[in-house]
Amino acid sequence: MTQRSSSAPAHVGVLGGGRMGAGIAHAFLLAGSRVTVIERDEIAADAAAARVLSSVDASISRGTAHEAGDAYRARFETGTDTALFAPCDLVVEAVPEDLALKIDALTRVEAAIGPDAALASNTSSISIDELAATLDRPERFLGMHFFNPVPASTLVEIVRGAATAPTQVDSACGWIHALDKTPIVVTDAPGFASSRLGVAIGLEAIRMLEEGVASAEDIDAAMTLGYKHPVGPLRLTDIVGLDVRLGIAEYLAAHLGERFEPPTLLRRLVAEGHLGRKSGRGFYEWDA
Repeated sequence: MTQRSSSAPAHVGVLGGGRMGAGIAHAFLLAGSRVTVIERDEIAADAAAARVLSSVDASISRGTAHEAGDAYRARFETGTDTALFAPCDLVVEAVPEDLALKIDALTRVEAAIGPDAALASNTSSISIDELAATLDRPERFLGMHFFNPVPASTLVEIVRGAATAPTQVDSACGWIHALDKTPIVVTDAPGFASSRLGVAIGLEAIRMLEEGVASAEDIDAAMTLGYKHPVGPLRLTDIVGLDVRLGIAEYLAAHLGERFEPPTLLRRLVAEGHLGRKSGRGFYEWDA
């Protein structure tokens, strides 16, 4: 995968079929790729299939997908064995934001894919160079940071590691254009560009709520109405997951200093199991 392309890869693999992985699979399916999603067990694989195909059906209903449902289903499969990635042109790792977990996932995928396949991580904060150091072919590895929710987001952050081949970056940008999304290219650094800025705003919003500056609703309104953000930082934290944001903040604090130290309120809510939309409660109440 070394030539610039204006079309999606013929066969894309996604490791992890949660919200982000399913969204990535959905995007490539709609762009014409064959897609294989691998999960940890059959139950998780079935749940991932339901997630992806439900999203595809919703796109068909909205008129944003241009094939019949059967055509998408014919190009889609799930499983539990990374050996199914062997024919893929690109595999995107989309497991939870944990360094050890991602290293294990990426090394397993690398062992399964062909010599010309590209390998990407959907990490939102972990160093691409740190991950690449564990791989045999770091020149074909890069970050492809999709945003939640993937179907609605038009941005993908391409993270170029020190060893990433320039042609691989060019190919990735072409693939993202094929998804009708816009790529931005950033050099590997803690939090890249998007997470570093987004987390900084989110953490300050949590501190303001903690200090009683304003309610969650009013803090969010300040950003949506005053700065035209599509969603406020506290509601966005609920959507992303308070546990996810805590993990990213801890990683950034370790690498960039105390300005990213997680607020006590964030730690307390996560400890109590209030993780945002996925648990039904975070800074807001959500329907189960």
